[in-house]
Amino acid sequence: MKKRLLILEDGTVFSGTAFGSDKASQGEVVFTTGMVGYQETLSDPSFYGQIVTLTYPLIGNYGINRDDFESITPAIRGFVVRELEEYPSNFRSDTTLNDYLTSQDIPGIEGIDTRKLTRIIRSKGAVRAILTAADEEVNVDEIVAQLQATPLITHHVKEVSPKAAYPSPGRGQRVVVMDFGMKHGILRELNKRDCDVLVVPYNTSAEQILAWHPDGVMLSNGPGDPADVTEGVETIKKLIGQVPIFGICLGHQLFALASGATSFKLPFGHRGANHPVKDLRTGRTELTSQNHGYAIDVESLANTDLEITHIALNDGTVEGVRHKTHPIFTVQYHPEASPGPEDSNHLFDEFIDMMEAEKEKKHA
Repeated sequence: MKKRLLILEDGTVFSGTAFGSDKASQGEVVFTTGMVGYQETLSDPSFYGQIVTLTYPLIGNYGINRDDFESITPAIRGFVVRELEEYPSNFRSDTTLNDYLTSQDIPGIEGIDTRKLTRIIRSKGAVRAILTAADEEVNVDEIVAQLQATPLITHHVKEVSPKAAYPSPGRGQRVVVMDFGMKHGILRELNKRDCDVLVVPYNTSAEQILAWHPDGVMLSNGPGDPADVTEGVETIKKLIGQVPIFGICLGHQLFALASGATSFKLPFGHRGANHPVKDLRTGRTELTSQNHGYAIDVESLANTDLEITHIALNDGTVEGVRHKTHPIFTVQYHPEASPGPEDSNHLFDEFIDMMEAEKEKKHA
């Protein structure tokens, strides 16, 4: 068994067993707390550029199947687990996690203390790190200096957004999805409701979107800092008041920025399938799936036309907003639940109802 090192920018070194690709890989180390759903996690475009740590200790026990991918090409830089199961037991399994990561040229490391790593991230925030082979030529001091001198990437969305528009036909409401790094679960939920969907790149102009005469616009999830996605913010500014809008995760943040709010980086982010969120409209608490490293500054919403609809019960951060006068609402979490509970799936029905109500107004 080959040995592999995970070296953090603070000088901490973890030694474990290699799996997946043999290549070295550098990225920002984050952790996610879901007990299941590792296939959806590794294929979520919102993890672009990151080395993902699974806090649940046993990973790979149900293998990899054809149905649970959230993108065609994984965007993660590495996978960190406590224990890798090499012989999965699941009637849907097509291959092992190890074989899949090898085929996708993604390195992994197992056998390290993931609880210790998670505690470091919780206390110091997401840190830059490198996965590299454990051999005598490794100079930890040089690698640490290299990590500390490497700036964080800022072109996340450009890398995971499609290069051209494509349709997903239906006979219902026409929805244009601005794809900032969309999980396929969002498209599945729209298709399930027979929406006539057109998926467009992140830098599509408002004029191009409105030329398709959509009944509504979906702002998808995606990776990175919302402040870096200036093209998306400018497009959303022009769409406000023109068409109903539903935003998810990064789409929620971009809409808030387009409305005059500001964002900030969370110390270690919200990543997992078990985050409680309170709906201030109903008083109901829902368990949600989340994956984001930034949030909207609650104080910055004071001078906007937005009102808060949802808050995170773990830390009180903003989890949802709606426009006071226009048919627009957004949430920070993932109502398509990939992976995770389906408590918030009803938001897609609310989006459909909102589009139908707006059409009735126009035809009245």
